[in-house]
Amino acid sequence: MEIMPLNEALIPQAAALERACFSLPWSENALLSELSNENALYLAAAEGETLLGYVGSEISFEEADMMNLAVLPDCRRQGIAQALVGALETALAGRGVGKLTLEVRASNTPARALYEKLGYVLIARRPGYYLRPREDAVLYRKELRA
Repeated sequence: MEIMPLNEALIPQAAALERACFSLPWSENALLSELSNENALYLAAAEGETLLGYVGSEISFEEADMMNLAVLPDCRRQGIAQALVGALETALAGRGVGKLTLEVRASNTPARALYEKLGYVLIARRPGYYLRPREDAVLYRKELRA
């Protein structure tokens, strides 16, 4: 597995992964537009030409928000998400970002366990944030080190 910047050739697979993982998936066009956003950083985990997962973030001064983290269902629990988050943290810290914040469905126990294992701290809850189905979001934050 190789972690690299998400590129245009991988966008169709990223959009398919969005559809497989999320009830309100991002479109190919939305993902493609992130590649030209100077405040965005998206990384892919791939094996050959096959996308296994990806993670994205939006940077605002010294802080960033993790926008998406998705791994192929058949490839979960193999360390791909952890590797992607670690690579994202390292890249963001290298750009002077000091804090990374994310939100996740309150019921997404596996994701929450991963974030807590990686040192993210629960900071807030957003009632009714998610749609399809309506559910609270929980917010986590981690201080990054350069």
